[in-house]
Amino acid sequence: MRVLKQFISMDNESNSNCNKKRLLSGFSNKRWIRNALIVMLGDLVSTYFCFFMALLLRFDFSFRSIPKHYFIWYLYLLPLWCVFVVAIFFVARLYHSIWSFVGIDEALQVLRAYCLIGPLFLASSLILKLRMPLSFYIAGTVACIICHIGIRFSYRLLRKLSGAISSSVNKNAIIERVMIIGAGDAGSVLIKELKQSALTNMIPVCIIDDNVNKHGRALYGVPVVGGREDIISKAAEFDIGTIIFAIPTASGSDRKEILNIAKESGCKLRTIPGVYQLANGDVSISRVRDVELTDLLGRDPITVDNEAVFNMIAGKTILVTGGGGSIGSELCRQIASHNPKQLIIFDIYENNAYEIQQDLIRKYRDKDLNLVTLIGSVRNTHRISSVMKQYKPDIVFHAAAHKHVPLMEDSPNEAIKNNVMGTYKTAKAAAESGVKKFVLISTDKAVNPTNIMGATKRICEMIIQMMDRETPGTSFVAVRFGNVLGSNGSVIPLFKKQIAEGGPVTVTHKDINRFFMTIPEAVSLVLQASFYAKGGEIFVLDMGDPVKIDDMARNLIKLSGLRPDVDIKIEYTGLRPGEKLYEEKLMAEEGMQTTANKLIFIGKPIEMDDEWFKTKLIELDKDSQEDDENIKKYVQEIVPTYKIGTY
Repeated sequence: MRVLKQFISMDNESNSNCNKKRLLSGFSNKRWIRNALIVMLGDLVSTYFCFFMALLLRFDFSFRSIPKHYFIWYLYLLPLWCVFVVAIFFVARLYHSIWSFVGIDEALQVLRAYCLIGPLFLASSLILKLRMPLSFYIAGTVACIICHIGIRFSYRLLRKLSGAISSSVNKNAIIERVMIIGAGDAGSVLIKELKQSALTNMIPVCIIDDNVNKHGRALYGVPVVGGREDIISKAAEFDIGTIIFAIPTASGSDRKEILNIAKESGCKLRTIPGVYQLANGDVSISRVRDVELTDLLGRDPITVDNEAVFNMIAGKTILVTGGGGSIGSELCRQIASHNPKQLIIFDIYENNAYEIQQDLIRKYRDKDLNLVTLIGSVRNTHRISSVMKQYKPDIVFHAAAHKHVPLMEDSPNEAIKNNVMGTYKTAKAAAESGVKKFVLISTDKAVNPTNIMGATKRICEMIIQMMDRETPGTSFVAVRFGNVLGSNGSVIPLFKKQIAEGGPVTVTHKDINRFFMTIPEAVSLVLQASFYAKGGEIFVLDMGDPVKIDDMARNLIKLSGLRPDVDIKIEYTGLRPGEKLYEEKLMAEEGMQTTANKLIFIGKPIEMDDEWFKTKLIELDKDSQEDDENIKKYVQEIVPTYKIGTY
């Protein structure tokens, strides 16, 4: 009885997620009952057969040599033993499997079941005083184990043979030959699913792995044919159509190097999103996606102390200006998921504000999200002040700004009104209403700026540092990062559109490069900065090595399965006014301080005369309102590193 309790307890633990509702729904499923009865019948027949053969084996396969009393005892014992088998198999849920996916777990469960069934066979025989030859028990039990496991695998075998026959008959079926990169856990799961699934036309034919100990071996019958240096040659040798990168734990540099090799093969590239998918058990064909340019950046994603950051957000009133933009909307999504007391979206563009509002309403329909969506401009002193006084936010994320370099060069006065004065008015309103933290979204273009947009953002950083010195009750900080992949108006959507239209893809200069990050990374940095903020800091992300825009364009063309300069032409249009060949992270005088996050640094504040600066801001506000054509010269007085018309 102790063994029986232990077995049932073990089984209950392994099936803790199977509740009564699932069991009842299983019984109501006629197809399941039919399949279970077929397998049960197979178990019964095989049990009779195996022990009969064991008895024959004991007497050298001569039926006439079997003593009559042994055969009679066999006929008495087998009905009871069949009851043991069916009852324990049922308790062990061996009739509840999905037969298409029967595997090693079911085989092990049969073995565990026989740890109880075997002793029951012997005990019942002794109790009933029907003692059979020892070889009868051993050979019969072993044969039953093999048959019962075989019965459970027979459906998969028949299905595989049926699929092979169907494929050979259907000459028109298009089969996609797949190379898997990675012979680890993720690759194993994908290969297994590809081989089992009848819903895909992809067949894994070879595996690439850098572990030389795996070379020449096979995974589910698929050979490991070499390392990353063999990708191109093996893709040609095995006539590969699709390459799937299945190493979710790979570093950013390894991912970049391997995918850069793979994209030269001319095959379609796909990948598993990341290691968290493997941890959540989500590695499957449905999770595999196309390789994107972000996979080729060669930098590990930025990580933040999420628990500490979101504990800071929980129970707080948060205001996001520019909440409908690329960065602002992602901020709103992440903040909304961590129980703020109230989330206020503030944006001048009603369509953007409406879109993020409806997105959050749909997502948090069943949760108590206190969401307020307001239309207004940070340029309007009365409007932003009244919002601050009415809602009294604890934290303000200031993402509202004009950001397009060429457009701001042609409309510098509007850049001053929105970026500079909008930030100043919002910061003052925040200080007056007792905001605890104010986080400015800045840009690497603010470093030694050569364009009006970068210069205005540099002035915004100066405003933040001045306000922090003047307002002890509020921590003012800025977050500086590079170009954001996939944001509104960024270069990647433009390139994709040009490729879809057949080209040409336009690049301003062959040598121009930029730092890049993803929207989630940018938002992670902003949230981390708000947690680290003590006041006056400019937080800077280590974005790895800069990426040449020309390389990005060519990679996007290759990832689309096309050839640069052959299928899609690349045209160089020349640098635009105010555009740099490269961007910088820090000005020389700012220095570099480290934080607890190895990818986040702090630029120290630059000393300046706050009273003189405030006077210049008043003059700048007046000049911008009057559309003074000399506005860029006035900006240069405030930001000496800004050189008008240089690049």
